[in-house]
Amino acid sequence: MCGIVGIVSAQPVNQQVYDSLLLLQHRGQDSTGIATADNTFHMFKARGQVREAYRTRDMRSLTGTMGLGHCRYATHGSAANEEEAQPFYVNAPYGIILVHNGNLTNTRELTQELFHVDRRHLNTSSDTELLVNVLANELQEQVSGSELDPDQIFTAISRLHERVEGSYAAIALIAGHGLLAFRDPYGIRPLVLGRRATGFVGQDWIVASESLVLESAGYEIVRDLEPGEAVFIAMDGEMTSRQCARNPRLIPCSFEYVYLARPDSIMNGISVYEARLRLGDRLADTIAKYTPRGDIDVVMPIPDSSRPAAMQVAQKLGVEYREGFYKNRYVGRTFIMPGQAERKKSVKQKLNAMSSEFRGKNILIVDDSIVRGTTSKEIVQMAREAGANKVTFTSAAPPVRYPHVYGINMPSRHELVAHGRKIPEINTELGSDYLIYQEVADMQAAILEGSNVSALEMSCFTGDYITGTVTPEYLAWVEVNQLS
Repeated sequence: MCGIVGIVSAQPVNQQVYDSLLLLQHRGQDSTGIATADNTFHMFKARGQVREAYRTRDMRSLTGTMGLGHCRYATHGSAANEEEAQPFYVNAPYGIILVHNGNLTNTRELTQELFHVDRRHLNTSSDTELLVNVLANELQEQVSGSELDPDQIFTAISRLHERVEGSYAAIALIAGHGLLAFRDPYGIRPLVLGRRATGFVGQDWIVASESLVLESAGYEIVRDLEPGEAVFIAMDGEMTSRQCARNPRLIPCSFEYVYLARPDSIMNGISVYEARLRLGDRLADTIAKYTPRGDIDVVMPIPDSSRPAAMQVAQKLGVEYREGFYKNRYVGRTFIMPGQAERKKSVKQKLNAMSSEFRGKNILIVDDSIVRGTTSKEIVQMAREAGANKVTFTSAAPPVRYPHVYGINMPSRHELVAHGRKIPEINTELGSDYLIYQEVADMQAAILEGSNVSALEMSCFTGDYITGTVTPEYLAWVEVNQLS
């Protein structure tokens, strides 16, 4: 999970890209980078959050009317290595700068191909560097001299789709030509296209991970990129697009709607906020089925992403809704922090339980999901220390039992509290009186209701990997080599 944005404008884009990254900060807090283009490329990247990373002199150096940006949540490579911050650059052909949201699953094979067949050298373990080199190589195969047309670009993307496996939403700048955006054949990670009229000059274009970026900057939302589609926007603002995959099928990541995306975004025609309300409706039915009557005095969310579901649970059960946890908004999202020690340390820095809302009450806590259980266990303990009589812990998502390999940092089965455990055993581990999860079928139905999307990527809940090449051997390799 990362946040990406690309803009082609009649005006300088550095401030626009920066403002967009601020809105995408929830998608990654490890590092950030911006690249712009006029006659040459200009790039700056650094560790940390957007607001802290860029100084006035950095922004002034990012000149040009075409640019892209990235905020990183490390799922491949090292979070501590600044060299693995995006964007990535290759100088041939033309010069290409690329940002990427997702996770490639055939990195071992691609690394060998690039070195032995394509004769390209890699400097990091980042799969984004792999992706930009595959793109560069396929473009090199299509062109002769300095000429480059959209047909050649789209052919290169078709060949890239044939070589690359996994999830990828990507944006690239091609020096002297324009901006290229493309999405994997399953559309696992989101990418939204928008435009804005600029008077007599024409129109500006934007591509970003979430629709809220477009709306905030006054862009009209044109549509989501289709799975397998590529869009090319020339420096003069002319836009062309083509389906570049042989058998595309839209299967977006369910975790985008459960946790990752901001509630005010719409992706693949599905409102994140409304999906979370429906998750609450479905969860309420399950709670009513398994929880004894009279064992719930109040319903409380874990702010912020579980709030819509919690409101619906309270309304449907006819139980009072209260905000018992106060959130420190100056601490990052615990789920996307690297390492168990950092996540555990930050829970009490992030949340404080107000005793007046807990003392002597039977509390039903709603969280968006339970992954490692670190945060959930701490929250249950906080509720008890604040005076709760009984604590029922509920998850708007099903048990996370399997690694996620498409762009979320869940590489190890042994880190997942639900892996190999039944729900009563998880309940004991968390220390709650009752533990209730959303059913898989209910989650899928709640997210997809009223949309044209027919399926979701749900591998971390079901163990079914849609790309079809994720084997037990690969999962074992990921556990050893990826972040934990």
